[in-house]
Amino acid sequence: MTAVCQFHHPARGIGFGVVRDGQLYDASDLWPGMAAFLRWSVGRVNRAAQLAALLAGRAPLAALTDVDRPAAQAAVSLARPIDLQEVWAAGVTYERSRNAREAESAGSGVYDRVYAAERPEIFFKATPGRTVGPFEAVAIRSDSRWNVPEPELGLVVNPALELVGFVIGNDMSSRDIEGENPLYLPQAKVYQRCCALGGLVTLTDAVPDPTDLTITLSIARDGAAAFTGTVSTGRIVRRFSDLIAYLGRENAFPAGAVLLTGTGIVPPDAFSLAAGDVVTIAIDGLGTLQNPVMRGALVTP
Repeated sequence: MTAVCQFHHPARGIGFGVVRDGQLYDASDLWPGMAAFLRWSVGRVNRAAQLAALLAGRAPLAALTDVDRPAAQAAVSLARPIDLQEVWAAGVTYERSRNAREAESAGSGVYDRVYAAERPEIFFKATPGRTVGPFEAVAIRSDSRWNVPEPELGLVVNPALELVGFVIGNDMSSRDIEGENPLYLPQAKVYQRCCALGGLVTLTDAVPDPTDLTITLSIARDGAAAFTGTVSTGRIVRRFSDLIAYLGRENAFPAGAVLLTGTGIVPPDAFSLAAGDVVTIAIDGLGTLQNPVMRGALVTP
């Protein structure tokens, strides 16, 4: 498996790394951050092999198992994997999501129509400053009573809209706000700590079939399981290439972008996240993303 990441070093701050065979290599001298790497990736094929050649002879900085833990427990830790990239999201890409959003909107028909339409739902989700990385707190809005995580496969594209890799994503959502009126979608979706991304961007070379990955969501409350669900990315009704093409229509992403591909796991209507919950999302071959939950995004966790 070959992946790229950003990491936090206590003396040097944020660095850029490459993960190969379970080891983290410091590549900050080649690319200071994700934007530089994504620009470098344009037009290149066999990126994993090229990275291996560039890193030949280097000693690893740390084992992946040593950095994939909370910052307080590690000398070097994984950081959010974006620096200048916007995060966008596609909606109603799974039948389960269509049904849930149609129900929460009191049967308006909006979500049924977009599920079958040629043009997908694509919306702006987050800036880097509204996004957290592994083990950092995601937030539920203080003015919402019904909040859920949305575990999603993220597509990482470069400025040429070429698919470079995959990342675990959590599109936090306030279902009562969105359900009251679809025009409230930006308020239900976009706020501080509204998005979490896994620490690793796994290159496409390392994912033979991204349409056959199992996504697992686990929510713990007071040390016990509060909800668990799974879905296969094979249930997505949109082609990734089509989603990327619509994202790029009349748009430019000079630093690249992340496009979340929708969720197929929806907790029951009676469930809502609470402060202190722990959300864990796992995707085959990509690893695990874990985040505690806080209420009120501007409160220091």
